[in-house]
Amino acid sequence: MGQVIRFLLDGAVQEVRGANPTTTLLEHLRGTLRRTGTKEGCAEGDCGSCTVLVGEAEGETVTWRAVNSCIQFLPMLHGKALMTVESLAKDDALHPVQQAMVDKHGSQCGFCTPGIVMSLYGRAVGAKGADAPVGEVLAGNLCRCTGYGPIIEVAKSVTAEATPTVDLSALRDETMLELSFQDEIHGVTRTWLSPRTVDELADAYLKHPDATIVAGATDVGLWVTKQRRPLPTLISVSEVAELKAIEETSDALRIGAGVRYVDAIEAVARLYPDLGAMMRRLGSTQVRNSGTIGGNIANGSPIGDMPPALIAAGATLVLRRGAERRELPLEAFFLEYGKQDRRPGEFVEAVIVPKLTEERIFKVFKLSKRFDQDISAVCGAFSIVVESDVVADARVAFGGMAGTPKRAPACEAALIRKPWSEATIETAMAALDSDYAPMSDMRASATYRALAARNMLRKVFLESVAPHVETRVMPESAHG
Repeated sequence: MGQVIRFLLDGAVQEVRGANPTTTLLEHLRGTLRRTGTKEGCAEGDCGSCTVLVGEAEGETVTWRAVNSCIQFLPMLHGKALMTVESLAKDDALHPVQQAMVDKHGSQCGFCTPGIVMSLYGRAVGAKGADAPVGEVLAGNLCRCTGYGPIIEVAKSVTAEATPTVDLSALRDETMLELSFQDEIHGVTRTWLSPRTVDELADAYLKHPDATIVAGATDVGLWVTKQRRPLPTLISVSEVAELKAIEETSDALRIGAGVRYVDAIEAVARLYPDLGAMMRRLGSTQVRNSGTIGGNIANGSPIGDMPPALIAAGATLVLRRGAERRELPLEAFFLEYGKQDRRPGEFVEAVIVPKLTEERIFKVFKLSKRFDQDISAVCGAFSIVVESDVVADARVAFGGMAGTPKRAPACEAALIRKPWSEATIETAMAALDSDYAPMSDMRASATYRALAARNMLRKVFLESVAPHVETRVMPESAHG
């Protein structure tokens, strides 16, 4: 029984036995189930052609979210419900979203259309993250034929409808525990472990310190689909309740490592409006519905957008190994490119973010070629306290400027105890040259990155002394 993956498809129980754990949901849909409406475009979670809706129990209710099935591993569907584009038409009649795509000429080649339809259907039924402006909801669905004019007209014409109801009780009984870490799904060479508590996770990771921890698979999924990397043992954290908790105290926000972006945005934006706005540009709706903040930290990418902002905020990381916990400043976690301060069997349990105090200026700037769903060329974050026109404290951090997310000590030293003035800013801008030696790559040249970083600091100053001056260009998606 431990090797059976069970989920609902259009209300009917599906059982998959002996699956290779790194089989993607898209492969299962198109191959085994012959649901070929769901398309493979990029196989990396960018184009949205493979978008499906997944429903999961949250308390007494079932919530739905749009995800990229191309990078979702099949065991991640265990105990959940699934809807594909084939789920929508009833009695040979198209769903209103589908009919609107026909009537308003929203489809040409049609390859991207099923994914677009599922994203718009998610918006109609109130799926997670789908209450955003139309442009934001569709940012994860790329269409090369029509432009988006007709598709946006479709979105505007679709009216809200009832959220689909499903009964997960057939899956949420004792059989739901059959994927606990004591049981293993064995593929040809692979093992999937799915602990239910943080203590079980700690025990499993001590037993398998070389395992790959997977949360939303927005990164790990590409290791399989693009790099064809063998992953002998995977430990899923998606069912560990403690890792999905957000706790607010009088002075901090504790975010479990398994908290998805979609579930964290509201709490973070309330405390850090600039960071909340940046999070809405991080990936797409589908990516934010799957990816986790802890995963973004743990993979140690030098161009991850959350670490620079959290470093500037003064965040502390909680690490767990067996029964032992330790805390360290987030900036100390990143040692060098591809290397973090994490011992074998140790995992990220939570990140603790101090609340923003009134006297602090906190700014985050993400610079990328596209406004939506693009990797940063440079991401800069700034937390500055000015008292009596003198800088009392400064925390400056950048991503994309070094082999790790990194603070700027020389820049900070050039700011602290200096007048909050244009002359001080000029000196601090020049100090960035000793803090970073950026590289040139496909996203930006080293010269461009260095100049952009300088100008971000200048922008912080301009926005603080002249808040009435418009310094940011907002896309149409931000307004409606």
